[in-house]
Amino acid sequence: MATELRLGSSFMKYGTVTSLLVVLLAYWYRSPFQGSGLDERLDAVLSSLLRAESKVGVNSVSRPKVAIGFGGCVDIIVDGVELLNKIGLPPTDQPLHHDIIENAEQLAQSFAYFFGPGAASERFVMNETLFSLLVEASRELPGNRWSVGGNAPVMAGRMATEGCDVLLGGTFSTDFNDVLSEHITVAGNSVDEPDIHLIMEYPSGATWGPYTSRRANRYIVHSDDHNPYLDSMEAFEEKLRDFQPHLLVVGGLQMMDNFPFKQGEREALLGHLSGLLQSASAETSVHFEMASFVDEELLAELLERVVPFADSLGMNEQELPNLLSLFRGSNVTVLSDPNPRVATVLDQMRELYRLVNALHAESGPARGRALTRLHVHTLAFQAMIVTRGSQWKNTMSATAKASLTANRHVCGSAHIDPSKARLIMDESFSVSRRAGSQRIPLEESRPVSCWHEDDYEICVAPVLVCTEVYQTAGGGDNISAAGLVLQI
Repeated sequence: MATELRLGSSFMKYGTVTSLLVVLLAYWYRSPFQGSGLDERLDAVLSSLLRAESKVGVNSVSRPKVAIGFGGCVDIIVDGVELLNKIGLPPTDQPLHHDIIENAEQLAQSFAYFFGPGAASERFVMNETLFSLLVEASRELPGNRWSVGGNAPVMAGRMATEGCDVLLGGTFSTDFNDVLSEHITVAGNSVDEPDIHLIMEYPSGATWGPYTSRRANRYIVHSDDHNPYLDSMEAFEEKLRDFQPHLLVVGGLQMMDNFPFKQGEREALLGHLSGLLQSASAETSVHFEMASFVDEELLAELLERVVPFADSLGMNEQELPNLLSLFRGSNVTVLSDPNPRVATVLDQMRELYRLVNALHAESGPARGRALTRLHVHTLAFQAMIVTRGSQWKNTMSATAKASLTANRHVCGSAHIDPSKARLIMDESFSVSRRAGSQRIPLEESRPVSCWHEDDYEICVAPVLVCTEVYQTAGGGDNISAAGLVLQI
């Protein structure tokens, strides 16, 4: 028996060495070609996306005019885990969803709830003492960054960069106005101190106690008491008449989510906004950018007062099933799959497109606009549905531009480096979860796949997912804005 053990031990030792040598030799001979193949594939996809993006451009002489509301703030961007460690908040053993944050325990539970799956979230902090503590701790963290924040200003900045003249509705400080593009005109009041939004970023694989994030994302907290009131709406509406935009964009309405309004205040504000949207001329397209909503009453009001008057909707992989659940008469979906398959998203988009337009058909043109454009941005891919014969043009190029903008924003560079990117979309995808559905391969020379169904066109483009994340916050706003620029 002892001899057998020694022989076994000897065999295992030398067998392991032999196996290791085989693996090293295989790597030596194979890795240059495999690495080269992977690099060549990413290069080919990137080159093809760049060609698709450049097929059309923005008229630099007659710049498109875009009006965007509402809101504005200053973002403090920090590492979320470092911040929680800084204030001495230990990981919770009970991840829970909270509509609002009232104390440190709820903050820990809410952060853990979204951190593990890597889902984006935004919550109002009712406790001003807690929020002040978070802000002061953030100021002291090495590597903290400050930037212009808010859905409307971020979209305005991207559209100005891409060649548009923008009317921006928001309440800003003087310092805030000084950093905006010369192609942005502000309509709104000034404040001495802008509201601060705290962006708690984390990379893929980050750990906090027993939790590990499945993807890079952010958890946003604020104690904003200006933006929920859409303070700039009247000034914006007044300038809108003379501005005559090609496109009107509405975003930032998630600031109303679970905000402690007085009785009837929110309803009055949304009624005013609804009137503004209905007054837009037929020549002006209207886009509504969704966000993280958990207040079912607010979502129901948006379905009644905002969605029917928009030609176009933009959202991410969390917001799509959330909105769809409400349409189906179900409860709001707080947390959905952060990495959905293409077929799943396309089926959800078809259903949302059908439901919105069915409501429009029932109520008639006098009640609003038909939905003719739907853009969903996910980590792995971009997907658009556009009604054929509608005012929206260049869908293929717009989808490519949205995809490229995702990498540019998250990596923090206008230059896309394939060595800092990867493809996580499948080699081929099914166009639906229905049995027998067509599968479409991802072709490096033509990575944007477009096809016709019913009365619309669908385009899907892979994203070169950034592997060295600079910032995820504002990603959806930049992506949506970039896609819209080529379609107006």
